[in-house]
Amino acid sequence: MTGRRRWSTEEILDTAAELLRTSDAESFSVRKLAAALGTDSSSLYRHFRNKTELLRAVADRILLAAMDGYRPEGNWKQRVTGLALRLREAFGEQLQLAAVWGRYGSGGTGSRLVMEELLQALRTSGLPDEEVPVRYHRIVILLAALIASEAGISTITPEEYEQGMEQFRVAVLGADPERFPALAHFARDIRPLGADRRAAFEEILAAHLAQIEAQIP
Repeated sequence: MTGRRRWSTEEILDTAAELLRTSDAESFSVRKLAAALGTDSSSLYRHFRNKTELLRAVADRILLAAMDGYRPEGNWKQRVTGLALRLREAFGEQLQLAAVWGRYGSGGTGSRLVMEELLQALRTSGLPDEEVPVRYHRIVILLAALIASEAGISTITPEEYEQGMEQFRVAVLGADPERFPALAHFARDIRPLGADRRAAFEEILAAHLAQIEAQIP
């Protein structure tokens, strides 16, 4: 009698990542993953204790890929910005996993590499050591929020996008100037959430780093 195939951890994570390309963390389940692999859930629990641990491992592979070949360059702000853009690009190819990272975090090697680089960059900024962990935490929250926010927009269908754009135009261009005077005044310059996200990402991050720089003794 032929025994059931044993799947490696990497094969399990590959399949989980593929499932997460077309579904979110809420609808993802170990049972669905097992079905895709042609096995039962119990065999997967030999590798991961629960769904959250599995999702963290999948997200960590994105961080690990982002850090592959990374070399810090420039001053501390340039290092943080360069790393942030690498993370955005890495998750940009699998935006559902950005939402996973934003919600569940990660504790693997990829996560440690990101933490190490951010902490090292901040230490060279001139901040007192006691301030570095606080500033690190704020930066990570900002990056996770900005990157994960793009996941929702990336998954909508063309029909949903057009419907949303039409609603946006009605809401903005059709605003009653008496009730919404500011909105009516700026209506033709207001842009939808999906517009210029990279520029917005860089500007928000730059403003945050400038704020940190202003507080360096």
